[in-house]
Amino acid sequence: MGALPTEQANPSTGKQQVTHTGLGWTRPPWKSSPRHWIPIPASFHPLSLAAAAAAFRRANIAAMLRLRGCILPRLLPPPSTSLHRLLSAAAPAVSPSPSFAVEEYLVATCGLTPAQARKASPKISHLKSPANPDAVLAFLAGLGLSGADVATVIRKDPKLLCAGVERTLAPNVAGLISLGLSRSDIARLASLIGVTFRCRSIIAGLHYCLPLFGSYENLLRALKSGSVLSSDLERVVEPNVTFLRECGLGACDIAKLYAHTPSLLGISTQRIRTAVACVEGFGVDRESRMFRHALQVVAFLSEEKITTKVEHLKKMFRWSDSEVGIAFSYAPTLLMRSKESLQLRSEFFISEAGFEPAYIAHRPPMLTYSLEGRVRPRYYVVKFLKENGLLNHDRDCYRALTISEKFFVEKFICPHLEAAPHLAEDYATACREEVPARFIFA
Repeated sequence: MGALPTEQANPSTGKQQVTHTGLGWTRPPWKSSPRHWIPIPASFHPLSLAAAAAAFRRANIAAMLRLRGCILPRLLPPPSTSLHRLLSAAAPAVSPSPSFAVEEYLVATCGLTPAQARKASPKISHLKSPANPDAVLAFLAGLGLSGADVATVIRKDPKLLCAGVERTLAPNVAGLISLGLSRSDIARLASLIGVTFRCRSIIAGLHYCLPLFGSYENLLRALKSGSVLSSDLERVVEPNVTFLRECGLGACDIAKLYAHTPSLLGISTQRIRTAVACVEGFGVDRESRMFRHALQVVAFLSEEKITTKVEHLKKMFRWSDSEVGIAFSYAPTLLMRSKESLQLRSEFFISEAGFEPAYIAHRPPMLTYSLEGRVRPRYYVVKFLKENGLLNHDRDCYRALTISEKFFVEKFICPHLEAAPHLAEDYATACREEVPARFIFA
C-alpha cells in the first residue's frame, strides 16, 4: 500500500498542498475532493497506465451490462420472452484485445473463407475489439442460424458485426415476431436479405409484402431472386404495384413478375409506364396472358436496342412490322435472342426446312427451342416418316416440335418401330448432333 497523503507548506508559494509521497500526487488546497487530484507518478511506466485504462474499460462495460439488465426488460413487450433469452446469450464477454485481427476473426469465428474474409475485412476494419461481433454472433445463434448460415449472413453484410444488438437487432426481431414470424422464419429471412436485416424498414416492408405475395413461403421463394425489401417502399414499390394493378395484373401476377424480374419493382414508375407503352405498341393488350411476359422482356431494354432487334427480325425472317408484332405477342423472348442465334434459326427454318415467313410468325415458339437438341432431330424424324409413307404429307410439323419428349416418342417413334426398326437409334443419334445416313434426304 502507498503512503497516505500529508499536508505541508509549499516553499515557493507558502500555500498548503497535499502530497502523496508514494505516487507524487499533489492536491492544491482549493481542490477539496480527491477526484481533483492530479496524478504525477514519481516513476512513470507505460504498462501501469495501460493496466489502469483496461481496468477502467472493464468497469465501464460491466456497469453498462448491469444497466441493460435493469432497463431492457422494461422496454421489450411481455410476449417476447424468447427475445430476452437471445439478448442474454448475446451479452459480450469482457476480454480486452489490444490487437484485434479482423480478417482472422472472420475466418476463425465467422466461418468465412480466407478470400471472403479479405474482401469483407476493409468494411469493418475500424473494429478494435471482438466484443460487439461476439454479441452479434451469439444473437444470430440464438435465432437458430447454423454456422453455415452465419457465414452466409456475414459474407453478404459484414457490417452486421457492427450493429447494436439492443439498439438495432433486438427491436427488428421483436417487430418481425409481432408480424407472426417464428425464430426459424427469422433465421431463414436473415440468411437471404443481407443488409436489410439490420434496417428498421424491414418491418414495414414485410408488413406490405406478405399480403402481396400471399404467404411467407412465397415471399421467401421470391427473395431468393432479389430483395424487394431493400427498395424504398413508399416512393418506389407501392407506386409500382399500384400502377401494375391498374394494368390489370393481380397480386399473383405481380408476385410472379417479381420472382422472374426482381428489380422490376425497384425501378421508377415512369420507366414501367414506358415499358407498358412499348408492349402495347407491339399489339399486346393488357388483358393478354402474355402481357406480363412481354413486360418482363422490354422493361430493361432501351428503345434503341428494341429498334435494332426488330430490324434484325424483319431482315432474317422476311417479316413485316405487323408480323413482328404477331411473333412478339406469342413469344416475347424473341427480343432477348442474340443475332447469331436468330440467324441460325432463320437458315434452318426458311432455307433448309422451307417454312414460309408468315407460318413462322404465327408459330414463333419454335424459334425458342434448342435447334440441335430438339428441332433438328424431330424435324428429321417427321420428314423420314413422310418420305417413307408412314406419315401423311399434310401432317403439320409444328406439333411435333412443341410436345414433350415422352409424348413425341409415343406418337412418332414407337408406332413405327416395326416398319423402321432403326428409327429410335437414328433419333437418339440425331439428338447427339450427328445426322444418321437414313436422315439425309436428296
